[in-house]
Amino acid sequence: MTDDILTAKIAHGFDYLDANGDGRLDEHDHVVLGQRTAANLGYTTGSPEEARIIDAYVAIWNDLHRPSLPEGQDHIDKAAFVAVVASLADDPAAAQSTVGALARAFLSIADDDGSGTVSLNEFAAFQRGHFPDLDRDQTEKAFAHLDLDGDGTLTADEFTSAIVEYWSSTDPDAPGNWWMGQPVYER
Repeated sequence: MTDDILTAKIAHGFDYLDANGDGRLDEHDHVVLGQRTAANLGYTTGSPEEARIIDAYVAIWNDLHRPSLPEGQDHIDKAAFVAVVASLADDPAAAQSTVGALARAFLSIADDDGSGTVSLNEFAAFQRGHFPDLDRDQTEKAFAHLDLDGDGTLTADEFTSAIVEYWSSTDPDAPGNWWMGQPVYER
């Protein structure tokens, strides 16, 4: 049952990361995610801020995904993505080094004001870049589950832990399961 929960979360997440819906995750998807996130944070097309965010997403592709591709392949299909990411549940150190690095890169984007924390509004803008149909109510519920100390912000640890838990935890009660709103396995 817990493996089914993790597989459902990863497959659901892939569907959002696959920005053009072609069943493959590639560099172009990362560019689109960067563009959407920058727009949701209020940056104009072609601005230096948008370029910084797009560059951060492309770096995620180049540093996290591209090295694991077979030679000559420029994408990851859903089945391969699910299998690779699900294997992190058995290797917490690998989850921290890979997904943790991803989470820190995301934090640098989501923390738009550079405060070291992520406010609800920053979280909502960041999430809309990834999950455009995640409505404000679901975003607020997710934020409430992730804000473990209840102070109205996500600390760097809360933010990164949520992402690592989402992509690697088989615990049905892990707060990070709420990363994309109500957990997919509860719908």
